[in-house]
Amino acid sequence: MSHTPVPAEFPEVLAAYALAGRLVSAEPYGSGHINETYAIVMAADAGPRRYIFQKVNHLIFKNVPALMDNVRRVTEHIAAKVRAAEGEAAARRALTVVPARDGRTFAQDAGSGFWRVYDFIEGAHTVDRVETEAQARVAARAFGDFQAQLADLPGGRLHETIPNFHHTRSRFETFRRAVAEDCVGRASEVKAEIDFAFAREADADVLLNRLARGEVSERVTHNDTKINNVMLDDVTGRAVAVIDLDTIMPGLPLYDFGEMVRTSASSTFEDDPNPGNMQLRLPLFRALVEGYLGSAVGGVLNATERAHLGFSGKLMTYENGIRFLTDYLQGDTYYKIKHPRHNLERCRTQFALIRSLEAQQGAMARIVDEVFGGR
Repeated sequence: MSHTPVPAEFPEVLAAYALAGRLVSAEPYGSGHINETYAIVMAADAGPRRYIFQKVNHLIFKNVPALMDNVRRVTEHIAAKVRAAEGEAAARRALTVVPARDGRTFAQDAGSGFWRVYDFIEGAHTVDRVETEAQARVAARAFGDFQAQLADLPGGRLHETIPNFHHTRSRFETFRRAVAEDCVGRASEVKAEIDFAFAREADADVLLNRLARGEVSERVTHNDTKINNVMLDDVTGRAVAVIDLDTIMPGLPLYDFGEMVRTSASSTFEDDPNPGNMQLRLPLFRALVEGYLGSAVGGVLNATERAHLGFSGKLMTYENGIRFLTDYLQGDTYYKIKHPRHNLERCRTQFALIRSLEAQQGAMARIVDEVFGGR
């Protein structure tokens, strides 16, 4: 077995699963910051087989059984859809939860840690940033198709794994309290950022008000639509599966599209220390619109939802910007930081993207009209 450190509780967790063969290696895997993830190789008679083991961060996801109930319902429903449309071979590449010996979708170690296991999706990879229009188009189509696949999910409303996750009014009120309390004495040095956020407070209510009036619809949404949550085929580059379902819950499709704009049509990383490097890349925005409106969900979006595709990017950028600023004002208690001003740099880069989105609002609207009109 590999000498790369794995948690002391790992043998106990492995024993909770009826995996064929003997353990060959266990290596840390991926670039996630929330859960602990390991790639496991088992040597069985039919040849080596890989699995993903994850220890779920129960400090962030406080009800792991409910979270895993969501994951079970969603993965089983999507696998059935893929099997019916594309056959068994395609269904085998869908995200699949491996049950523990006791039949549950997770196992607990002696220290009350929660673990889950997925089949490893072979012949596919992820990328951390969109580099091409084709990648943006594929990712947007994948998330749109994902929403459409879950439109008829049976069993009632999913659990909210993080309550009010994208509730922008709630996020704003948390920010407002952080400014008022100023618990670590940082508010005076970030007055410009605070003023910027307060000047756009009305944006927090735009989609929530439309939801209350029935002008936009709640659906099952992913809520973390970065491109590294789409598995891409090694040969064709096509989407194989949408992964990382911890935040899947009821939400607005526009939240998912807006997060794609924030992360996939932006010109630099969200923590670039030079906010001048951050702007919207219109060709990538167009590719996202093409992929999303060209997906199965594109045909069911109403006129109000289509009209707010560009705004959704601004809203999700605003939400993340004020969350970074809130954490900075509260003494960096939520996000992992690499240096004392890391959250402030993140905030400033998000606010720079907002300025670019505002400047190109008209161009984005024209792109949506052109793409929708050409369908």
